Amino acid sequence: MNPSFEVVPGHPDSGVVLHVPHSSRVIPPAVRAGILLDDAALAAELDAMTDTDTDRIALRAADLAAAEGPRPWVFLNRCSRLVVDPERFPDDTEEMNAVGMGAVYTATSRRGVLRAPTDAERAHLIATWFTPYAAAITDLVQQRLDACGAVTVLDLHSYPREALPYELHGDGPRPEVCLGTDPVHTPPALLEAARARFATVAPTGDVGLDSPFAGCYVPLRHHGVEPRVHGLMLELRRDVVAARLASLAAATAALVASPACASPATGPDTV
Repeated sequence: MNPSFEVVPGHPDSGVVLHVPHSSRVIPPAVRAGILLDDAALAAELDAMTDTDTDRIALRAADLAAAEGPRPWVFLNRCSRLVVDPERFPDDTEEMNAVGMGAVYTATSRRGVLRAPTDAERAHLIATWFTPYAAAITDLVQQRLDACGAVTVLDLHSYPREALPYELHGDGPRPEVCLGTDPVHTPPALLEAARARFATVAPTGDVGLDSPFAGCYVPLRHHGVEPRVHGLMLELRRDVVAARLASLAAATAALVASPACASPATGPDTV
């Protein structure tokens, strides 16, 4: 078993994967040795960058969904994103490289220095932590696709009410719930189902689209080429998570159980 991730099995008939990449604060000792922050500064950075309680939302949603239908699968990152960020592109195409936050972070959320790895150290981090994680979630998505004919990846994140300095697009709206979409992988029915369910949970019904964060996670093997893999990012503002965790889990479960998640893909009908 790889200690960097955990797959919580769902029902064999479920084509839904709840992906939680940024909820952990765990940094293995060997990785901690390469981080230049002292313990207090590292704790503050973890506070800023950890999507706290998104794992609790996903696991609770899976339990609730199982009471009504097939239990979704849950894929959890059990290491901090400061180890590696499994949702970044691991090459020069990643736009967050511009602020030192590609797959291997070298900068902090406030654009200070996090680490200064050599090329060999960076390659070791990618090989040890990024590559096995990417292979495992790719395999899970492919298994669900083979079993069900379609798969929906719901990607759970959270973000602060005020933009952090590292954000490249932090000057846009910061709604209570942000839905991140992809032009190939987010069908209109899935987007509208999510809007409807989260509008009832957000304190003022403030559900936005692709701001402050855009896009959704789809494994590279499937990205842009397999329209039967659907994706949607659920970005939950952290003050709403703190106040309404149970309601957010219920809304996520309702989305999992909706026909928009349960139905096989019907073609390249996209947003």
